[in-house]
Amino acid sequence: MKILVTGGAGFIGGNFLHYMLKKHPEDTLICVDKLTYAGNLSTLADILDNPRLQFHKLDICNRQGIDALFAQEHPDMVVNFAAESHVDRSIENPEIFLETNIIGTSVLMDACRKYGIKRYHQVSTDEVYGDLPLDRPDLFFTEETPLHTSSPYSSSKAGADLLVMAYHRTYGLPVTISRCSNNYGPYHFPEKLIPLMIIHALDGEPLPVYGDGLNVRDWLYVEDHCKAIDLILRKGRVGEVYNVGGHNEMRNIDIVKLICQELGKPESLIAHVTDRKGHDRRYAIDPTKIHQELGWLPETTFAVGIKKTIDWYLSHKSWWQDIVSGEYQNYYQKMYGNR
Repeated sequence: MKILVTGGAGFIGGNFLHYMLKKHPEDTLICVDKLTYAGNLSTLADILDNPRLQFHKLDICNRQGIDALFAQEHPDMVVNFAAESHVDRSIENPEIFLETNIIGTSVLMDACRKYGIKRYHQVSTDEVYGDLPLDRPDLFFTEETPLHTSSPYSSSKAGADLLVMAYHRTYGLPVTISRCSNNYGPYHFPEKLIPLMIIHALDGEPLPVYGDGLNVRDWLYVEDHCKAIDLILRKGRVGEVYNVGGHNEMRNIDIVKLICQELGKPESLIAHVTDRKGHDRRYAIDPTKIHQELGWLPETTFAVGIKKTIDWYLSHKSWWQDIVSGEYQNYYQKMYGNR
């Protein structure tokens, strides 16, 4: 089978390519990535010479380029990871999120319609559901939870999800959607909470925590997410949404304290900064549907996953040092410097 993976040089897409090359030696993978700030070819350094992997530097909004690639390769399936994905960046500049996350999705699906496809899979987020109150730990997001977005990022992802289902209903495109909770693990871009805290703690720098730090997220080890998407591609029902969650709820402040503990750093490094605008309080996913239909459950507890993640960052310093020494430094100063 030939699978086109967009955003394959990013965090989850890159992990997915690594996983699929190992898991399915019969498959050929085509990676498409624009290589923006979060797309990093060094993420794929150890697999780029694999004869079963092609790489194309291409923007999914480039209709002519995507059309030409489909005409040449005729993929059997498409997995769309390509997205502008950082909430803070979406608050600063919403327009690029609308372009990539909505227009880019339509370009890919139009190519699927034109050339035929066995499955188009949209990788989405639990953020499309909005948030849950901290004082109701009994509430979880299900696939029937109404969309109720809080940021330009989550709005653009919800818009894309609606468009995907509209293409299924209108054109009969064979689609599936997965909505996952917060991922963590290797190759995570250093602006996100866990890698940011690991890197700053290693350097003895302040650990900026938004607001009171009591925001709760449901954490999913990235390899478990890759396994879920693989299952949905092969066994999931067309036209369905599957929530992919970790049952690993943690408060942001507790994660930061745990990282300090693991690295032997003092909690005095923690610096509370002005909260993010419209900061969601709690996300929590109910993965009953994907468990009952496809037999998926997360295999990695947070206690195990965070140790594996910290170990990876300790043993792959060159990967993230190259990133934090570049343009990202300017972005970090803009976002946290005056809070």
